[in-house]
Amino acid sequence: MKFNTIDDLKAAGFEGFIPVVQLQADSTAIPRTAGVYMVVYTEGNMPEFLSRGTGGFFKGKDPNVSIRKRLNQYLKFGNGQNIGHWGGRYIWQIKNSGNLLLCWKPTPDEDPEAIETALIARFKEQHGGHRPFANLKD
Repeated sequence: MKFNTIDDLKAAGFEGFIPVVQLQADSTAIPRTAGVYMVVYTEGNMPEFLSRGTGGFFKGKDPNVSIRKRLNQYLKFGNGQNIGHWGGRYIWQIKNSGNLLLCWKPTPDEDPEAIETALIARFKEQHGGHRPFANLKD
């Protein structure tokens, strides 16, 4: 799997590709099954970072739930709500984070944590050992 284009991600089974701001208003497009998701930055330039992000606070809750619940938590965190989704918190320091695209890959018959770990490992292989931005998990 390659991570260079939206077409690469679609070929790997990802769907959605909906702007964050749109999903913050209406998240009904997110499936209710287990799965993994990615945040896609489509602007050609380097992102501008805010000194203070828009995210809320974390209280140690397990994020291993359905894609819909995880992404809803992620979106609420980005709106400044106190929600148990600490992962990806750096995303909310990108100026215009509402323009980022969210995509997901349903994995109803597979362990989403194992899929996520494999995706991160593959990304690191392709990017000199570096994790995806804002992903603090190996």
